[in-house]
Amino acid sequence: MSFQKQLQALRKSRGLSQEKLAEVLGVSRQAVAKWEASQSYPDIARLIALSEFFNVSIDELVNDYEENCRLNIEENKVSFTDEKVIDFLIRAKKSTYAGKGDETKPSRPNSHDLEYIEDDLKYIDTYLGGEQFSGEEALWKNNVPFWAMNYTGRVLSEEFSGNFLKEVLRLVTKANPYRGPIIYQRGQYKYHCIINGDFKWFQGYEEIYYNNSKTYECFFHGGKIE
Repeated sequence: MSFQKQLQALRKSRGLSQEKLAEVLGVSRQAVAKWEASQSYPDIARLIALSEFFNVSIDELVNDYEENCRLNIEENKVSFTDEKVIDFLIRAKKSTYAGKGDETKPSRPNSHDLEYIEDDLKYIDTYLGGEQFSGEEALWKNNVPFWAMNYTGRVLSEEFSGNFLKEVLRLVTKANPYRGPIIYQRGQYKYHCIINGDFKWFQGYEEIYYNNSKTYECFFHGGKIE
């Protein structure tokens, strides 16, 4: 079922008008009407709000996600830099946290730092915390920073699997070189990621479900540094 049909069905099952749902979400009735007419698509914050209000996962809410989400991620391509940088970033990600790489000396008290270097390009990932965490990934060329991504997330239940998260992050793609793929599932675990923007300015949200119960979530954003 498409997102617009799913939204209509969920709204009507609660006996809500477009106006009432708009009031709950803090948007205009016209916004809801456009969502249901496939003329626009809600941003990340609204998708999360809809997911929580109707008590369904984002994956369930946007069942044909890859088709619908093109309204927001069609331009999710590298525009200010070259393919070499993206290839480097992907190798760096796969070689550090996702690849269970060794940590380097902490740059701050009790921080976790991972580093990857090739020629004049440098990648550093540094984060604080564990079950509730915050961090930053950044890129340098000749020691001049030019791109960064901040992230913050939390583990929501004991069913969370760090190995599954690392498995997902190793599947990072050139089209969306931020976290994991749009949708990935193995066994009882399902990962879902949504992104707005492009490489020079973006925001996103990822979540992991175990047996239809959310066990992890993370917000991220970033872009070009000048």
